[in-house]
Amino acid sequence: MAHVRRRRLMARKDYGVTELGYLGIGVSDLAAWRHYATNVLGVDWIDEPGGARLRMDYWHYRIRVHEDPSDDILYAGFRVAGPEELQASINRLEELGIAFERATASEAEQRCVLDYVRVKDPAGLPIEIFHGPLVDTHQPYRPGRGMHGKFRTGALGLGHMIVRNIDVEASYRFYRDLMDLRGNVEMRFGVGERRFELTFMAAEGGRDHMVAFGAGNTPKRIHHLMIEVEEQNDVGLTYDIVRKEKIPILNDIGRHIDDNMFSFYMSTPSGWFCEYGAEGSSPTYQSEYHTVGDYWGHMFATDFVE
Repeated sequence: MAHVRRRRLMARKDYGVTELGYLGIGVSDLAAWRHYATNVLGVDWIDEPGGARLRMDYWHYRIRVHEDPSDDILYAGFRVAGPEELQASINRLEELGIAFERATASEAEQRCVLDYVRVKDPAGLPIEIFHGPLVDTHQPYRPGRGMHGKFRTGALGLGHMIVRNIDVEASYRFYRDLMDLRGNVEMRFGVGERRFELTFMAAEGGRDHMVAFGAGNTPKRIHHLMIEVEEQNDVGLTYDIVRKEKIPILNDIGRHIDDNMFSFYMSTPSGWFCEYGAEGSSPTYQSEYHTVGDYWGHMFATDFVE
């Protein structure tokens, strides 16, 4: 019996994703985003026709910026290990009866990956499951401004995101059954008269969580994107820049309970939020829940208090 169970678990991992690899975002104001990306976030901005690619490490890009009135996520790329794993994901899509499209060779080249498939999550977020990103190891990464350290990416990927959901259970099944993510932490708390039950999902060996949902049918597909730096001083440096430039802050500096992240939340030029943090922990593989989100801090700033 144990042998059979082990084989089933190994089979599941054939189609599991390893990281949130990239995002494509639509922005209505390229100039505002260029300033924000380079002078606030500290990423490398490289102009392209109709947009730009943002580098945070050796990858050709981690975020693709497209001039688009939506001011929202256009697609999210989740990585699998290789062609066999991508085929296993395709097989899994067929088993689950989920509609998908296979990218053409030209489309994959435009994304700078070897191959990918397109699918939508239950809330309509365009998902791309891919393998083989273009990595420009010969081109050293240059931050957009001075930094004490680097971005914490590598095998951990771009970061994490909280996305819109319409049906929490449907979203949970989608990310569990298709991507082999595991729901490891739940947050159940109130803000004023509103109640939130957030579910955080992780991949084995990755970040504490890769994707989370439970904030409801938010106006945009994304609530926030978290990017992590290696040095706590870079969080403080960025916080000073944000205050100096009078960028609206959603949550002040604090430390989360679930992933130990030392961070703060600020608005982007597109109206959704960015969490800028350091010292995040690895995931737990036994489920747990919390009724408060922080050891300390992360108070709602006056910028967003009604």
